Amino acid sequence: MAASKHPVPSSHPKRREFLFAAGASPLSARAVAVQGSAPAGGGKPVGVGLIGCGGRGSHLIQTARQLNDVGVPAEVVAVCDIYQPRLERLATRMKAKEYSRSAELVRDPRVNAVIVATPDRLHVHHALEAARAGKDVYCEKPLTHWAQFDKLKELVREVRARKTVFQVGAQWVSDPMWARAAEQIRGGVIGKVVHAQTGYFRHGDSGERGMPIDDPNAQAGHGLDWEAFQADAPRRDFTVSRFFQWRMYADYSGGPVTDLYPHPLTRLLKALGVGMPKKVVAFGGKFFYDGNRDVPDTFDMLIEYPQGMTVSLLGTIVNDTMIETVIRGSEGTVRFSGEAQLSVSPQPGAPERRRTIATDRTGLDHMRDFIECVRTRQRPMCDIELGYAVQTALIMGMRSYLEGKVAYFDADKEEIRMS
Repeated sequence: MAASKHPVPSSHPKRREFLFAAGASPLSARAVAVQGSAPAGGGKPVGVGLIGCGGRGSHLIQTARQLNDVGVPAEVVAVCDIYQPRLERLATRMKAKEYSRSAELVRDPRVNAVIVATPDRLHVHHALEAARAGKDVYCEKPLTHWAQFDKLKELVREVRARKTVFQVGAQWVSDPMWARAAEQIRGGVIGKVVHAQTGYFRHGDSGERGMPIDDPNAQAGHGLDWEAFQADAPRRDFTVSRFFQWRMYADYSGGPVTDLYPHPLTRLLKALGVGMPKKVVAFGGKFFYDGNRDVPDTFDMLIEYPQGMTVSLLGTIVNDTMIETVIRGSEGTVRFSGEAQLSVSPQPGAPERRRTIATDRTGLDHMRDFIECVRTRQRPMCDIELGYAVQTALIMGMRSYLEGKVAYFDADKEEIRMS
């Protein structure tokens, strides 16, 4: 993985002192710049355009607008959607220029940064389009659909070559505790890491079957571009459910593993500092919710990393009883309690006492980090390298589940092999 913008000091304090060495917010420190020229300089606001005006996109563009209130200049200048009623509503609310074609939005000279909040299958296409137009990109998770590994690699190559500021929308990682945990782990506080666990548990399929149907009588055609929606998916006849409730269908989504698991896995990998996986195996199924749904409601996976550690990533949307996020090392354990506290416990017999560190988190941090990096050309909290590592593991998990095999990653060839 590329170096983080929050570098670890070259000499580490003693173990007892190290637990309290991470007092400053990671947003206050920057590492080596991405290079390239900032598209907006001085006091000029960063011009932001949105592709995808649904619920998530509407929230993200409102967050970008709110940044002015906290002293980060950002101006919403354009929005785009292939569904005309949705586009018109948000454009009116934001007082932004309307585009029905993403290619037109990314050519708008007022747009410096593009937020991609379309269905999963379209993420990589719009992100590539924006990057090739010279725009910086905030791309919602998952970075790609589970069947788009070749497109994922293409996107990573383009972002690297063009030095695009690229933020993946896994906003949980912007809680400072994950960077602080990384500092402690790299400082040897818990010895060699051998095992970690995390998960995502929810009660209800509101995120899939509960997606609102804007118009039950909608038809493909003028004002609803069904062909653009399908992108490189298998060709299907239009249905209202497929268009508005696309997360229920494997053609456009992966269910929990790609829609939900990027959150816990991204922040865990940020703390662990590992890169690409070595091996993944996964299990799951439609154990409770069925009907027209063809993505699983329960999904468990194990990931092995070349550094000699395994990660257990578990979850279901049938029950919201959580498991603790834990990182286990040869000399101690890091536990994450709730959303704003982590603790370090030594193995039995070690002299250090248990330590607890509290952190604070705000909803604007992730977007603010992106806009600041657009201006300064530095690496955001969840850059393309972290996104690549996370998405590769999730793609391997989905393929393992679908094919009933173990997925292996060949680091030299950058290929996934099933066996």
